[in-house]
Amino acid sequence: MKIALIKERKNPPDRRVVFSPRKCQEVMETFSEAKIIAESSEVRFFKDKAYQKYGVEVKNDVSDCDVFLGVKEVPVESLIPNKKYFFFSHTIKKQPYNRKLLQAILKNKIEFFDHETIVKENNARLIGFGRYAGLVGAYNGFRALGLRDGLFELPKVETLHDLKEMKLELDKITLPQDLKIILSGTGKVAKGAKEILDHLQIHEVSDTVYLTSTFTEPVFCLIDVMEYNRRKDGKAGVKDEFYKDPTGYESNFMPYAKVSDFFIAGHFYGNDAPYLFTREDAKHPDFNINLVADISCDVDGPVASTLRASTIADPFYGYDPISEKETEFNAKGAITVMAVDNLPCELPKDASEGFGHMFLKYVMSSFFNGDEDGILARARMTTSEGKLTERFSYLQDFVDGKD
Repeated sequence: MKIALIKERKNPPDRRVVFSPRKCQEVMETFSEAKIIAESSEVRFFKDKAYQKYGVEVKNDVSDCDVFLGVKEVPVESLIPNKKYFFFSHTIKKQPYNRKLLQAILKNKIEFFDHETIVKENNARLIGFGRYAGLVGAYNGFRALGLRDGLFELPKVETLHDLKEMKLELDKITLPQDLKIILSGTGKVAKGAKEILDHLQIHEVSDTVYLTSTFTEPVFCLIDVMEYNRRKDGKAGVKDEFYKDPTGYESNFMPYAKVSDFFIAGHFYGNDAPYLFTREDAKHPDFNINLVADISCDVDGPVASTLRASTIADPFYGYDPISEKETEFNAKGAITVMAVDNLPCELPKDASEGFGHMFLKYVMSSFFNGDEDGILARARMTTSEGKLTERFSYLQDFVDGKD
């Protein structure tokens, strides 16, 4: 089986890759049937020579490969018919801006697997860049705090070599002693953000203590869905019930918003779930949050201050809760917002190495053991006949332009 690491062609350029040079070597040593070929790229973090050093062939033309591994969306004109592709397509939620991509995948009779659809039997995701989004997002939040309030200056993550260097920069800063941080979520994103808070030796406290106490040191509180949501009828909430049908719930985020300075949004937001805080909530005189690192980045959704996604080049903006309009990130009375939607791109070395570890661990064996765990069967979105698989048949109206 010939596997191509394809060049990332989406703009702005993404320097990540599915496998680092060292991981390619490990894959080929583990599976003798596998041969990895790297498409020559001037963009990715790992240079062509690094792949060659580890025994990986580098070519400009990889069209004779069987499987194509990428990170971001492949431009329609670059798709090769009748092949197997893996990348993040951003189509499974019927994102209108990528409708043409899914249509082209089907037209070209490509057997397509979205990284996002590689899941366990219980639908828990097996691979992703969530941890790195959390790490960079939390760091960027502190960078915004330092710049806005004139406390310290952290360099952009993209100018640093790796995670180790990023953490060394954090060792140089001093935080306000009365800083209170609320972190939402318990998945990989939130765990990545918590890794930064723990590195800064910020004291974690329970929600009860957080809501009722004053502190003389920076603290943070980690809240899950049953903390920031509650049943409308006043009965005890049940997490599984909430995930199945959240319509009987309402937000319980306001008590945290009243006592917090900095909100790190690391939660997953599902359809029909209550918004954490609305524009009306942000107008409330007791709403105290003045800095939001929205790693989840659902635009005009559950975090009212996220008017748009920001960029690595220009990561911060302000939200004026009175006018409900965008303003300068350091404007008086504004909520400072960090809402970069491609955070792992800032840490390409570590993100690629971590992703490759997961892909080898959870996916590669499925190519050679008859897919005995059903990994590929669950992840397959389209067939070589140009049809949606049954699992993703709900996308047919989207493909047909009716949704």
